[in-house]
Amino acid sequence: MTESELAAFLNSSNHYLPQISIDCVVFGFHDNQLKILLLKMKGLDVWSLPGGYIPQDEDVETAAMGILEERTGLKEIYLEQFGIFGKKERYTKPFMESFFKKNNIQVPENHWTLQRFVSIGYYALVDFSKVNPTLVNFTEDFDWYEINKLPNLAFDHDEIIPKALQTLQLMLDHKLVGFNLLGEVFTMIELQSLYETILGTKLRRNNFQRKMLSLGILERVEKLYTGAANKAPYLYKFNDKVKNTEH
Repeated sequence: MTESELAAFLNSSNHYLPQISIDCVVFGFHDNQLKILLLKMKGLDVWSLPGGYIPQDEDVETAAMGILEERTGLKEIYLEQFGIFGKKERYTKPFMESFFKKNNIQVPENHWTLQRFVSIGYYALVDFSKVNPTLVNFTEDFDWYEINKLPNLAFDHDEIIPKALQTLQLMLDHKLVGFNLLGEVFTMIELQSLYETILGTKLRRNNFQRKMLSLGILERVEKLYTGAANKAPYLYKFNDKVKNTEH
C-alpha cells in the first residue's frame, strides 16, 4: 500500500459502517492437514485472520465476499456466517496504537480504527491449490498454518478460530464441505481423511464409505490406476445436484 493509499484509507471513516468489522477463517485442506490462512501484521510478530470493514452501500455478505476475493484471488467461495464477537473486553485500541507506533503512522487519539469493534465471523472453504493470497492494508506476509499449530494471534482471533472449527464440525454432512476443500475428483480415502482431520478422530472405513454412498451425493468417475489394477481405487466427484445446492 502506497502512502497516498494508506492516507485515503485512514481518512475513509464515513465510507464504512462504524465499529463493525468482518473476520474470516479460511480453511484449506492440504497433505491430509486442515490449515488456516493467516496474514502477518506489518512490523509485528503477530498474525491475524483476513478481515476488513463493511462499506455503507454494501450488504454484509457482499462485503465478506469482497474481502475474501481480495485476500485469496477467488471469486466463487463457499462462505458461512458462524458468530458475532462483541465482548466488552474486545477492545482493540491498545493493539492498534502499538501497531501504528511501530510503523510510524500518525493518527489522532479518537481515530475510527481505534474504536471498539464488534466483529462478524465467517468461515470460508477453499481449494488450497487455487488460492493466490494478496497482501493489503496492514499486512506484510501470509502463510497457511495447521489448526493445532497456530502462531501468536492478534485481537481475539484465538477465540474466533475454535468457534469456526466447531461450526464446521457440526455442519459437515449438511454443508458437504468436501466439495469446497477437495479437488474436482478425489478418492474415498481422501474424502475420509478430510472428515477425520476436521473431526479429529478416526472413522471406520467400511462404515464411512457406506454412509457417503447412501447420501446420493457422489458420482463415480473412474479408477485411479497405480500399476496394480486390482487395487486401483475409484475416483469420485460430487454430483451436479450438490453443486447447484451449495452455490
